[in-house]
Amino acid sequence: MAEPSRHRSLYKPVGSPPWKETFRQGCLERMRNSRDRLLNKYRQAGGSMPAGAQKTLLVQEVMEEEWNALQSVERWPEALAQLEEPMDLAVLEEIQQELIDQEQSIISEYEKSLQFDEECLSIMLAEWEANPLICPVCTKYNLRVTSGVVMCQCGLYLPSHS
Repeated sequence: MAEPSRHRSLYKPVGSPPWKETFRQGCLERMRNSRDRLLNKYRQAGGSMPAGAQKTLLVQEVMEEEWNALQSVERWPEALAQLEEPMDLAVLEEIQQELIDQEQSIISEYEKSLQFDEECLSIMLAEWEANPLICPVCTKYNLRVTSGVVMCQCGLYLPSHS
């Protein structure tokens, strides 16, 4: 019985090589850990980007970083022997698509959060307009909302973004 497994070990192993799964998991982990970097890039872009550019905010960087980490000799010596085989582009494209999906999920979650915050702010401002609120600084006058600015006669001035 041991003979067929010895024979099989002489040929290409069945399934994807371990470095591919290691690369996939490393990329996904890096994407999760660079959420702040992704959101900062998204904010710098103004939140609205062409569809083609939006796909690769961080995916390319994450894949390159993980590839460089995978190639470090002291970290993955057993993987280096397998890297001499021709690259399986389908696997890399699949990993890239997973990262793009995760990136889009993070951006979508962020946009929903922004929308929720804006709705809450609008409701609060509308509530202030409907029900006078006493100024917390002077406790004498009611606060007013004018052109998106919360003001009081005592000099309190709070600009809002709505």
